[in-house]
Amino acid sequence: MFQQRPHVRSTPRTPCRTRRRTAAAAGVLAVLVLVTACGGDDGRGAEATPSGSAAPAAGVVAPAKVEVIAGLTGCKVKIRTEADELREGVCHTRQGDYLITTFPQERLKETWLESARVYGGTYLVGMRWVVSAKPGVLEALRAKLGGTVRKLSGVGPRANAS
Repeated sequence: MFQQRPHVRSTPRTPCRTRRRTAAAAGVLAVLVLVTACGGDDGRGAEATPSGSAAPAAGVVAPAKVEVIAGLTGCKVKIRTEADELREGVCHTRQGDYLITTFPQERLKETWLESARVYGGTYLVGMRWVVSAKPGVLEALRAKLGGTVRKLSGVGPRANAS
């Protein structure tokens, strides 16, 4: 009688989901650090104040895919985080550097923005995507992508306070 031996792994396997979550957490932390450095603040301390929702000339708002958004802005994107919860890519252009973050669900984008509120900054926000850059760069990108510019106030003492 033929018996089949059970298959035994020779090396332990780290679950892919755990690695993705670790990468996502590291990516979110890196984004928040970058946003703090690039966010800019005009001292008004506004709390999530949208500054209009200008659609681009074509009347279309960019879809939630990093490569497509980057293409619309004339950038060759470098993907730096790929996880279940978000994807993000970095763009370096003559008009400035910016970070494109996309989300598979709108609620994940809102959770990310709520976390970013602690650090403050200005963001261009669309359906399932966020672009992080200096305010002047965001206005130029808004003409191409649509979306709404949101200014989030930071928590704690201001760096420019006397």
